[in-house]
Amino acid sequence: MLFNSLEFLFFLPTVFILYWFVFNKNLRIQNLLILISSYFFYGWWDYRFLILIFLSTIVDYIIGLSIPKQESDKKQKLLLWCSVFFNLGILGLFKYYNFFTDSWINLFNSLGYEIKSIWTLNIILPVGISFYTFQTMSYTIDIYRKQLEPTKDFISFASFVSFFPQLVAGPIERASNLLPQVLKKREFNYEQGVQGLRLILWGIFKKVVIADSLAPMVDDIFGNYQDHGGGTLWLGAMYFAFQIYCDFSGYSDIAIGTAKLFGIELMTNFKFPYFSRNIGEFWRRWHISLSSWFRDYVYIPLGGSQEGKWKSIRNIFIIFIVSGFWHGANWTFIFWGLFHSILFLPSFLLKTNRKFTTSIIGENTLLPSPKEFSQAITTFLLVTIGWVFFRSETIGDSFNYLKLMLTSMNLTNFLSPKSLLYLFILILVEWSQRHNERSLFYNFPKIFFRIFVVFCVILIFINFKNVSQQFIYFDF
Repeated sequence: MLFNSLEFLFFLPTVFILYWFVFNKNLRIQNLLILISSYFFYGWWDYRFLILIFLSTIVDYIIGLSIPKQESDKKQKLLLWCSVFFNLGILGLFKYYNFFTDSWINLFNSLGYEIKSIWTLNIILPVGISFYTFQTMSYTIDIYRKQLEPTKDFISFASFVSFFPQLVAGPIERASNLLPQVLKKREFNYEQGVQGLRLILWGIFKKVVIADSLAPMVDDIFGNYQDHGGGTLWLGAMYFAFQIYCDFSGYSDIAIGTAKLFGIELMTNFKFPYFSRNIGEFWRRWHISLSSWFRDYVYIPLGGSQEGKWKSIRNIFIIFIVSGFWHGANWTFIFWGLFHSILFLPSFLLKTNRKFTTSIIGENTLLPSPKEFSQAITTFLLVTIGWVFFRSETIGDSFNYLKLMLTSMNLTNFLSPKSLLYLFILILVEWSQRHNERSLFYNFPKIFFRIFVVFCVILIFINFKNVSQQFIYFDF
């Protein structure tokens, strides 16, 4: 079920009313309602997907209970690896098996050995599998590290795994944050609910009005890049930069806002990444739940930056390449991760990668300084170049697109005034809110905010014809 669909428009109020007005006296029944609703929400795409998420839930629930019962660390570690291998196994089978098989076949064919694609599987990628497998793994890893106590309440655990607002495209929640909230009785908070509705409105606006209006132009430019000049290709890459941001952060806003309606606080997934002043800051502001997951469960266990310069450089390349590969079974994603590791490396070597950890651009001023502005523009352009790898169908297309970007700067009819207006609204609103990403529109005068809400609703209604556009990260 899509957030930007008529079905969800009926689904959400129904679950909300049952949750707060029918079953509000009993936490266990509330969680059972969340579980049933989440399975209904997820099964709306294909009921067969439910088998995998249920298996993942059962396996990690049992392993989570079993780890503390083992007397030796060796047995605990064995159980942990069972959880990791199971989750990565189903992820690898459904998402990466055909990629590796086709890559080996192409390699042997290029060496003159004729091999047919008889080993590939005709399977579809279950929606959100990359998200919920990482979420359940955090549970068993945290139990093994003695950072979390296992729960015996299967209904609550299953609700944590399948919580419908963030099930399909994140944020990838840690068990240590979400599970205690599921286990605790919740009271409706009016201010929390209002903030949730604001986030939902802004998320739908970013998705339906901005991302979906940019999508046809992005598809046309990238699909026919050979026919366009460098100016149009730069425009297409920048359009995609905003499309993927509004699409993905829009989903996160709706997910976080919806969770607030049920008394649940999810982690922030985006903190205005295009205002970043270097690549290190960008990755602390973009898809935070994934980047922090890889930091805590991959980068630090590898030694992080504490075991010498060369091992640190190795770990940086590993973390970025694995992050790219997480996004999809295509060499374009691997090159995208590699490109970002190369961008990140100079700031790491110069020890400036942690420079902007406690400040934000234009922190005490209305406008950024000339230096900050140039830093933000440079970072955005570098990130935009990286998005060419992410969006292209093949590596060959990526490099051809980048090469043609350096040709004549002619612009065709893709310079859409309507889209530029939408982007101006986006930048203006996010700049004004950059200090309080979890309190959207907190400083808007009431009359101005009401006018803005009406304006957003009208534009959403006008653009709702693009409802068939699913969220980009559903493919990952």
